[in-house]
Amino acid sequence: MIVVSDTSAVSNLAIVNHLWLLEAIYQRVIIPDVVARELAAARNPIIPAILQVGWIQTQPLTHSQLANQLQQERGLDAGEANAIALALELQADDLLIDERLGRQEALRLGLSIIGILGILLVAKQRNLIPQVKPIMDALINEAGFRVSPQLYQRVLTLAQEPD
Repeated sequence: MIVVSDTSAVSNLAIVNHLWLLEAIYQRVIIPDVVARELAAARNPIIPAILQVGWIQTQPLTHSQLANQLQQERGLDAGEANAIALALELQADDLLIDERLGRQEALRLGLSIIGILGILLVAKQRNLIPQVKPIMDALINEAGFRVSPQLYQRVLTLAQEPD
């Protein structure tokens, strides 16, 4: 299975000490070199350490035209644009991305996407975690991850967890 990630998916899970879920679910995650540079430059010391994890592999884009177009014409940041372009290049099974505009563009281009909350739901379904709510709360409180009240409730409902 080929899985490509943008910066926020791996960095936010690392901040709340649940990056291991990606390895448990996917075994290997590929990031574009632009995402690797963003991770390396992060101020939180936990985030650059992601690059030392052996199952996260950096791969440069072969053709950067689409990434440039997504940035210039669609307003995506470099990490999102390069992750989308690399996912298309590699014909990835999933793209890990959370930002709304990036998700819309990825879907428009025919990619299969999943975000952090989807990862949590898969992890609970596979009995990797007992509950989604504490991790979702940590993402909000520790990583500054934004979740609308409606989405928060929807995830709890899907996870079959009372509020």
